[in-house]
Amino acid sequence: MDVSTKKRTLLKVMVLGDSGVGKTSLMNQYPLHNNKCFEYVYMKFNPHYKATIGADFVTKELQIDDKQVTLQIWDTAGQERFQSLGAAFYRGAECCVLVFDVNAHKSFEAMNTWREEFLKQADPDAPNNFPFILLGNKIDMDGGNSRVVSEKQAKEWCAFRGNIPYFETSAKEGYNVDEAFLCVAKTALANDQGCDLENYFQGISESLSGIEQKGFCAC
Repeated sequence: MDVSTKKRTLLKVMVLGDSGVGKTSLMNQYPLHNNKCFEYVYMKFNPHYKATIGADFVTKELQIDDKQVTLQIWDTAGQERFQSLGAAFYRGAECCVLVFDVNAHKSFEAMNTWREEFLKQADPDAPNNFPFILLGNKIDMDGGNSRVVSEKQAKEWCAFRGNIPYFETSAKEGYNVDEAFLCVAKTALANDQGCDLENYFQGISESLSGIEQKGFCAC
């Protein structure tokens, strides 16, 4: 069968972590692009929603073994302003990427909170087995001299939570970014639940309409 005629699998991935840890920079470093799926979202959403909800996504099309995959990676604001929207955005994800700054211990301590919040909002069928991947970013900063979270600490955190895969990355230098996101893609594919795009976007649109009616803003 010709590659172009194969059914494409949509894999939804959430990227979570405190503001300033480099989530958006990691996504910009990874060779992503906007496609029809992204355009479809903006036909549904007014452009100002990004400022309102503090979330956006980019896509990457790739082939894993014999499967054509569209990796849809959601980047959320470090401070979630509307917890009621969490379920709409988190639900249906096949994988969650947790990002911290190795130079900021507080961002590492927040990983527990982000993980628990995701499980609460996404409400997966098997929360104990849901796939997470941990990224320790900004390892290039100050030549590594300002680092406060060791690789050993991060790996111990992962081991205690079911041997979560761990990657040390530098969005600035592009170090380990491709390897990390390839692992994300393969992990998400293994956990693929078959996201229904139409229902998924409809649910988000309805949630956003509710926010506008209440007059919320992100100020």
